[in-house]
Amino acid sequence: MSIVGPRPPLPSEVDHYDEPAYRRLSVKPGVTCLWQISGRSNLSFDEWMRLDNLYIDTWSPLGDLLIVARTIPAVVRGEGAH
Repeated sequence: MSIVGPRPPLPSEVDHYDEPAYRRLSVKPGVTCLWQISGRSNLSFDEWMRLDNLYIDTWSPLGDLLIVARTIPAVVRGEGAH
């Protein structure tokens, strides 16, 4: 597992994946990603998959640093957390 990358899926989630969603399995999962800083559980499944694919398509070291920097305020605010 890495610091930044798509959240590891549950086996029951993978059972419902379509072709674009399978792309997220091609990268190492992480503790935080765009999903974490963009609303978490307030997002639809489709939006979550779109963000994960956006992360894969636009990955950069600077992007990872920015995601980490934005994760701390997102966690403190607690928005979208169950």
